Amino acid sequence: MPLSLDKPIPLRAFLRETAEEAGLIALAHFREGLVTTARTWAKSGGSPVTEADIAVDSLLRQRLSAALPEAGWLSEETTDDPVRLGQRIMWVVDPIDGTRAFAAGDPRWAVAIALMVDARPIAGIVHAPAMGASYDAVRGHGALHNGRPMHAAQRSAREGRRIAGPKPELDIIARHVPGTQPQPKVPSLALRLTFVADGSLDLGIASAHAHDWDIAASDIVLSEAGAILTEADGSHPVYNKPRPTHGILVAAAPELHAQALAAIAAPRRPGHKA
Repeated sequence: MPLSLDKPIPLRAFLRETAEEAGLIALAHFREGLVTTARTWAKSGGSPVTEADIAVDSLLRQRLSAALPEAGWLSEETTDDPVRLGQRIMWVVDPIDGTRAFAAGDPRWAVAIALMVDARPIAGIVHAPAMGASYDAVRGHGALHNGRPMHAAQRSAREGRRIAGPKPELDIIARHVPGTQPQPKVPSLALRLTFVADGSLDLGIASAHAHDWDIAASDIVLSEAGAILTEADGSHPVYNKPRPTHGILVAAAPELHAQALAAIAAPRRPGHKA
């Protein structure tokens, strides 16, 4: 039965069911602490892909396109079709975000699905089956972690603010924002950003050139959990561009988000000495 965009409960349930089914396909090839059983090869840019990525992508396209036949499609593992640029409704997916982690037996990978309307996410899910964790949101109806409401928290400087991301950006923030505690980098970008929504992290950073499929599902989860995701200049990510990539991205609760943006901008101010 086709989805209705104005019925949040069925929409949320559909996202969960679809992500869980996709997760089971991936889990069949995942071995925690061991190399995957899936056949693996390098894409043209050098990044890895496995037969599990392709199988999950195929399942997602079948399920999601059947639910909303009018929707466009953008996926890391599907050849891009410029027809999407003229479509108001879009599915944006990453079949396995964190393929390197998946292939190496690290459980920090996820199935990421976002539903976009007018180039903004209105619903999404980041499902991490090897961790037993699922994060979903529908615009105006909150964010849930394994079915329970979640809200982004911000620790004080005294408590220690947990931050994760590329080392250059973390070093800059640590110099300017008191009480930060850099954490090990989370290999799945979708999870790294979403961990801000559930309070596991206070701040998540993405280096430049992340794609729509890396961040769109996390964006709506963060927003509904009371956090903010922007580029380093404070602008919201712009989706469904001809080249669907972004600059440095910052995710945090409002106060820390503002401090992080100021810290990132500080070295570029005239006369500043790093």
